[in-house]
Amino acid sequence: MGILVTRRAALLGGAALALPAVRRARAQQTLEWVAGSVGGGWYTMAAGLSSLIAEENPEIRIRVVPGGGLANPTRINNGQSQMGWGIDAFTAAAARGEEPYSAKHERLRSLGTGYSPTEHNLLRAVAAGGPEDMRGILTQRGLRIATPQRSSTDEMTMQRILRFLGTSPDAIRQGGGRYLNGSYTDIAAAFADGQVDYLYCALAKPAAILTEIGTGRRAARLVGFPDDVRKHLADTYAYSEGVLPAATYPALQSADLMVTTMDSVILVHETVPEEAAYRIARTLIRNRGQRLTAIHASMGAFDPRVAWKYEGVPLHPGAARAFREAGVMPAA
Repeated sequence: MGILVTRRAALLGGAALALPAVRRARAQQTLEWVAGSVGGGWYTMAAGLSSLIAEENPEIRIRVVPGGGLANPTRINNGQSQMGWGIDAFTAAAARGEEPYSAKHERLRSLGTGYSPTEHNLLRAVAAGGPEDMRGILTQRGLRIATPQRSSTDEMTMQRILRFLGTSPDAIRQGGGRYLNGSYTDIAAAFADGQVDYLYCALAKPAAILTEIGTGRRAARLVGFPDDVRKHLADTYAYSEGVLPAATYPALQSADLMVTTMDSVILVHETVPEEAAYRIARTLIRNRGQRLTAIHASMGAFDPRVAWKYEGVPLHPGAARAFREAGVMPAA
């Protein structure tokens, strides 16, 4: 009898010990993070952050998939992906249902902004000759230029600049030029191979494709943004502007360049559990500085003291809890 009781106790004890593991397994959650094109900074950053988040929160698993800044807010708002990257100005437009969006995106929430300030870049091949300023380049006949795919904020911005300058992708093609769309890898290869003479992209510095072009055989130079173009984009579409320091791409520039800029927001669907959003935001806040910079240099700019202040879409309650716990956001 004593042996039987002991065995029963052992079995019950074993079952009791197994229960926490069962609970953990049941509590484990997988989220899909829609990033940018494979080969771009957003994809690299999302992959690095997903590993960091899983390291500190074993119950959270994040699967990274390709996307684009223009389409990501809609994908998240519709629940196709639970989280992803967004661009500050475009996300605010999506929430309001303003161009280029046709309906209000009311189910978007954020984990803050400032994660990766992004510069817009226009690159020209030196051997192509011709104009060296943005206006002259983009309005010349026979222009051959490559931009990312149409689901990207890069390409939408390029269209906005062309419209401001009185031209368009169709006008470029009709004038005997070439307007090529593709992934970052594709357009970099097209530029390197001489299929196009100009390249437009919006990537956080240092952008891998620009660094690689700078070490390639085809000499190239970055082009600054004129005052009127920067002002138009800022006043009409809420972009920002900044300086690309001369030392950023030494092979592509010899002086500081004034450029149009934007910033990255981490978006989540409103149904993401508060605890999951809290743990993700807490991990990002804890690892600001060296750990985030190791994932991508641009993430060194992340400052929790201002990140929570983004007003384009509401801050997720879980993120608000993490920022308050860190002492950078006032109590409710």
